[in-house]
Amino acid sequence: MAWRARPGHLPRRRRIRAARTDHSRTEEPVVRDERNANIGVMDAPNPSSLPTLASRTPLHIGAIGLLARDRDRLTGFYQTLLGLDVLERTPRVAKLGVGGVTLIEIEHRPDAKPDDERTAGLYHTAFLMPTRQDHARWILHLARNRAPITGASDHGVSEAFYLDDPEGNGIEVYNDRPPERWQRDGDMIVMQTKQLDIEAIVAEVEPNAPYPAAPAGLRIGHVHLRVGNVERAEQFYRGAVGLDLKRRRGGATFMSSGGYHHHVGANVWHSDGAGSRDPDRAGLAWFSLEAADAKALDDVTARLKAANAPLTHDAGVLQTADPWGTRLRITKA
Repeated sequence: MAWRARPGHLPRRRRIRAARTDHSRTEEPVVRDERNANIGVMDAPNPSSLPTLASRTPLHIGAIGLLARDRDRLTGFYQTLLGLDVLERTPRVAKLGVGGVTLIEIEHRPDAKPDDERTAGLYHTAFLMPTRQDHARWILHLARNRAPITGASDHGVSEAFYLDDPEGNGIEVYNDRPPERWQRDGDMIVMQTKQLDIEAIVAEVEPNAPYPAAPAGLRIGHVHLRVGNVERAEQFYRGAVGLDLKRRRGGATFMSSGGYHHHVGANVWHSDGAGSRDPDRAGLAWFSLEAADAKALDDVTARLKAANAPLTHDAGVLQTADPWGTRLRITKA
């Protein structure tokens, strides 16, 4: 069940079947001593309900907006795939998320042109599971639904599955390894692409473990963009937005805030030399960065002004655009 996925050359779509494993899962019996009960342990929060490091940095991903030729089809897809709730629905827009937190806003645009991977836009949206066990439950859910995937990789810092939604928008669903296990090279973080041991992940839970809904701690960990030029992407997302470079490799750059491996990736694997994005094309409409506090918001605002980036304010949301017209919303978390 494991295979390699190489940047810019993903394997053909495959359907994964429910994983069978010979791993024997033995657990020590829990012996309770009521005389010395640790109430603090009993009250410990469920790790599945907690967003991870990626969402606790000074700047982090909030939500994405998609233009859809068939809003209802995409809405149903993300409900089934990830177990997201429909938080709001109007004749034009559907908002989906978990625990009241919006992760995707889908706008109905039946006249939009199909997305084109040769243009600037979305490479994938990466949904970060709060624990490896949550990821395992989701993988079994994926297998039970016989959903086609485009790849699966061990990146050292994370374990990731890749697939596409019905309109061709790329999706990653992943879990992060603990940061103390990430391989570092000075200020850089090593991110590789190796064969993923899927059986080792699903062995974290029982073979029939259900995935009834998205865990409360699910968030978008990063957004990976198609751009026309890697250096210009760095000039904007590093120089104007203030993200830190964490890795360059093979026509791609990876940037983050607060020491995370990456919040924004940008590549030219299919879009080298692309010009401005066509606003009438389906796919990515915008994505948002959340500032953890007022200082982080003030800092990014000052950097954008100093870089002469296009800036507007709408209902308390700071809006700008990268060199290809991909819209970025910045708000206070």
